[in-house]
Amino acid sequence: MLDTGQDIRSDWTVDEVEALLRLPLLDLVGRANSIHRMHHDPSDIQKASLLSIKTGSCPEDCAYCPQSAHHREVELTREKLMNPGHVVSLAKRARDAGAARFCMGAAWRQVRDGEEFNNVLEMIRGVRNLGMEACVTLGMLKPHQAQRLAEAGLTAYNHNLDTSPEFYSEIIGTRTYQDRLETLGYCRDEGIDLCCGGIIGMGESLRDRAALLQVLANFDPHPESVPINALVPIKGTPLEHRDKVSIFDLVRMVATARITMPETRVRLSAGRSDFSTAEQALCFLAGANSVFYGDVLLTAPNAGTQNDQDMFAALGAVAEG
Repeated sequence: MLDTGQDIRSDWTVDEVEALLRLPLLDLVGRANSIHRMHHDPSDIQKASLLSIKTGSCPEDCAYCPQSAHHREVELTREKLMNPGHVVSLAKRARDAGAARFCMGAAWRQVRDGEEFNNVLEMIRGVRNLGMEACVTLGMLKPHQAQRLAEAGLTAYNHNLDTSPEFYSEIIGTRTYQDRLETLGYCRDEGIDLCCGGIIGMGESLRDRAALLQVLANFDPHPESVPINALVPIKGTPLEHRDKVSIFDLVRMVATARITMPETRVRLSAGRSDFSTAEQALCFLAGANSVFYGDVLLTAPNAGTQNDQDMFAALGAVAEG
């Protein structure tokens, strides 16, 4: 009998995680749903709104990302860092539409001290004053920058691992896996929640998917939020011709994340707009309990707000907020 990890564990092996991913689908979903109900209200789905506060011209070479300066054929409007007051007004609009968390992304390789970072800190304080959770993704951090983010009231820092340590160099060459782990460690040291997940559909193997989840599940404590992204192939990026991710592959990732990280928010993220309400419902049955909410995810399309409201009504879900 395969141990489904009803106790909170941080000692998973890649073989154990891969065995979960290979279970018959209904068996896997059933186990995940049982664990989900032990640790969460199944009708509670968190809405998180995401805004690109600085778009394009990123020096990183991430193969999936249209914001990389390396991908010159991508059609993208590049924008400087937004005004803090405007960002807070958009956060208020998101709150009024039902979002509980406001996430802000800047296409930077790393944070640099100065006026722009000070403006981001002002945005965080403004979002928190609205009674919302505040999350940012700004690239790599130094310890004192993580401290300043914590002092501003930051709820969570998003810094995805993207894929397995073994496949990582096939996707990104401008920073290392260890760079990412160090930034996450600085945030954890300051008491900032971690929002950390990955992407499937980039050409990785099932073993790579298992290795990604194994790294995340062996954090102690586990990340508070794990976004599961399905690749959105963008014209002009090296991954533009990748096939669409199967809903069953996405469900397997969600269910295995739920089994290995019972108390984590598992978030349906990029690629969700490609799936029907019924397909997304299978993900919620498998343990997803958070979504990015709104019409756009940074520069990728997302399920529309009205579509989501209709879906939540059909599911009888109570969105946190």
